Amino acid sequence: MTLLADTRPLDYVADFPAIPSGWAYLDTAATAQKPQVVIDAITRGYDTSYATVHRGVYQRSADMTLAYEAARRRVAGFIGAAAPEECVFVRGATEGINLVAQGWAARHLKAGDRILLSMLEHHSNIVPWQLVAERVGAAIDVVPLTADGRIDLDAMAAMIRPEHRLVALAQVSNVLGSVLDGRRAADIAHSVGAKLLLDGCQAVPRIAVDVAALDCDFYVFSAHKLYGPTGIGVLWGRAELLDAMDPVQGGGAMIDRVTFARTTYAPPPARFEAGTPHIVGALGLHAAIDYVETIGLGAIHAHETALVRMTREALGRINSVRLLGPDDSAGIVSFEVEGVHPHDVGTILDEERVAIRAGHHCAQPLMDVLGVPATARASFGVYNGAGDVDALVRGLERVSRIFG
Repeated sequence: MTLLADTRPLDYVADFPAIPSGWAYLDTAATAQKPQVVIDAITRGYDTSYATVHRGVYQRSADMTLAYEAARRRVAGFIGAAAPEECVFVRGATEGINLVAQGWAARHLKAGDRILLSMLEHHSNIVPWQLVAERVGAAIDVVPLTADGRIDLDAMAAMIRPEHRLVALAQVSNVLGSVLDGRRAADIAHSVGAKLLLDGCQAVPRIAVDVAALDCDFYVFSAHKLYGPTGIGVLWGRAELLDAMDPVQGGGAMIDRVTFARTTYAPPPARFEAGTPHIVGALGLHAAIDYVETIGLGAIHAHETALVRMTREALGRINSVRLLGPDDSAGIVSFEVEGVHPHDVGTILDEERVAIRAGHHCAQPLMDVLGVPATARASFGVYNGAGDVDALVRGLERVSRIFG
């Protein structure tokens, strides 16, 4: 089986030392494997150039500070931010969403205000808003999905009201791979004065992101899904919104002046980066962005789209398999096998050296909408090819034989 003729296949598996020959890694939506250039950047950061940042007056510390802030500038350019100071380094998208919830929403929302989410959100884009809604007396509304698993923006336009102060949506679903029209979502939110936060975890590894063109107000993503290290991510926010946010952690680096009588805080982004940061994580993120942009997000998206199309066509020929989500999903194919729990599917596939995700994917409300307790999910990266799709199909044929 080969990729469709109109798509030149990518062949970057040799860049990933953790992928042995014959192992089909189809769990990139959970976390991407790391190319050698990212591993090397992290190793160098700890090995030959490590020092603290923003504190030391010696040369090594100054050099590391320059490298750390260069990573911030790289991030800003990657997502189209107006200035590096709009990009806050956090532990991941989860912390970024919580930072907006506790630092912005808890300060600016009041009893009677409303928050708008969708049925396909990751728990990390549900629970923080529940916490802040309970704290301030706000309410949460939920946008339904279209028949093919997209956020229904027509329904959103019909249900949004002036009481909605904040809208938080996934740009790409981590379960269904459905892609949101982020600009239209922003226009709908802004029509009543609401702010829009986009969860870009599944978007930034697959499609070009420009926060200015999207016209969103906050944007979050995690490095480890972008072929970078774990433990670091980015919150982007409009400068005026970051200025209007309270810090949620106190400590070193985020202060202007501290006395026992009163403390004043540093301007963003330092205000939100208390303590010693994940310095080498930022260097790894920089290297990951360089790697992805060297390949080109257009090429990555075309490659993953071809793999999704191939996978859906192949699985569609297996009578016991039900495909979920839209045909043009971005790099993700979720499915169920009739009469077989996804965990059993995943276990048998593992015996065939195929790694997929099986479970509720931190999206239990979506599972309720789909009418299943869990799904099996295959997700692709630059290291995948037609052979991985073949391996998945062979594994599922074995599942069918075992369970009849």
